[in-house]
Amino acid sequence: MRLDKWLVYARFCKTRSQAVKLIAAGIRINGRKIEKPDAKLHIGDVLTLLIGPDVRWMKVIAVADKRASPQGAQLLYEFVPETA
Repeated sequence: MRLDKWLVYARFCKTRSQAVKLIAAGIRINGRKIEKPDAKLHIGDVLTLLIGPDVRWMKVIAVADKRASPQGAQLLYEFVPETA
């Protein structure tokens, strides 16, 4: 699944345009810096991203085919402690 779509479906962004800006600000997948919104995201990948002033790590545990409800969005990932 495309990273920008997943960020919208998981409710980290309201639009794909916002997701593109978040990706440009700095997101890593499994420690690799991602620069393109069409980067492929798979179940089990670990994302590193900035949420407000904090750096957060999360493991992708599911993908969706549309934007999830707030409760459903929380089922797409789980936060994990810093691994690096």
